Amino acid sequence: MRAHNERLVLSLVRRHGSLAKSEIARMTGLSAQTVSVIMRHLEADHLLRRGEPQRGRVGQPLVPLALDPDGAFFIGAKIGRRSLDVVLVDFAGGVRHRASTGYPYPMPDSVLALLRTEVAACEARLGPLAGRIAGLGLAMPFGIWEWSEELQASDGHLSAWVGRDLRIELAADLPYPVYIQNDATAACGAELAFSENAGLQDFLYFYVGTFIGGGLVLSGALFAGRTGNAAALGSMPVPDGRGGSVQLIDVASLVVLERRLRAAGLPAATVYDPEADWSVLGAHLDEWIAAAALGIAHAIAAGAAIVDFEAAVIDGPFPQAVRARLIGAVEAGLGQLDLSGIDPPAIRSGGIGPLARALGGASLPLFDRYLVDPHVLAGASRTRSSDD
Repeated sequence: MRAHNERLVLSLVRRHGSLAKSEIARMTGLSAQTVSVIMRHLEADHLLRRGEPQRGRVGQPLVPLALDPDGAFFIGAKIGRRSLDVVLVDFAGGVRHRASTGYPYPMPDSVLALLRTEVAACEARLGPLAGRIAGLGLAMPFGIWEWSEELQASDGHLSAWVGRDLRIELAADLPYPVYIQNDATAACGAELAFSENAGLQDFLYFYVGTFIGGGLVLSGALFAGRTGNAAALGSMPVPDGRGGSVQLIDVASLVVLERRLRAAGLPAATVYDPEADWSVLGAHLDEWIAAAALGIAHAIAAGAAIVDFEAAVIDGPFPQAVRARLIGAVEAGLGQLDLSGIDPPAIRSGGIGPLARALGGASLPLFDRYLVDPHVLAGASRTRSSDD
């Protein structure tokens, strides 16, 4: 019970930024004495720290408590089809370290060596605080060995992934837990943990990476499904414009834009550089946005016919201007569809961007070790709202 109550307090403070003991008691229904004991434990564990007393009101001044950024740390790694991203995140969600390494395609031995090097760099950066690392989360595509042709990998090279489990291999060497999740689902988790969209209770999530993927949030909780592959939106059938259908992955992935550029004899590296000037891609980018947006619009309409979503969130490792253009085109595409009987969800921009999958990896130990069931948290938050 104590562990549950401590998670509840940490979750509420994370959601609201800072809270006084009296506010926590009112929101949770716990006695003032119980809350005081919990807060003392969390302060002693360096998970919470006191702010400046808020004076100017009747009675004792309120002393807000906020998350202590140095209380715990999380390492997240995105093992992608074109690059490896590693981040070190503190307890308040600040990124303390980040590193990225590109490659033509991933091979397990080289990726494992890179991961060990970057994890050691994170530990060295923390120094004496390295003992507060709560876990390493890996975000990677399930079946990463598939689509060898699209990645222009040599025949059989990616099959080296079959039967390999990097989570187990890393866990054998590290003093803290190692987690693994589908990369797009993990990116959706980053939206829940670190984004301004965290207040959404039901939303469909699209991450437009080398291959588009998705995530699903229901009642404020990430829904991974029976096999961890729920909301495999890249596999959703959408019209191909010629009377047939294709999978969304075939029209709304960055690799499709890469192919267009290569076919035109143009360098394709821009597609995987969010700091680059994508305006130089001209008509190739225009055509990709048009096709990708219409495909995503069809996927949103199909999803909304099943679940009454508040929003569809779209993110990806591209410049903000490109994201804005894509979202505008998706909204226009939805306007062209027959949505009779469907209340279309709002279209929102993702709040993370290129680091979404790596941050999603970091969110795995955060959710597992420090946060409470979102349904319990929602009830407590509503209590505060009704009292405000």
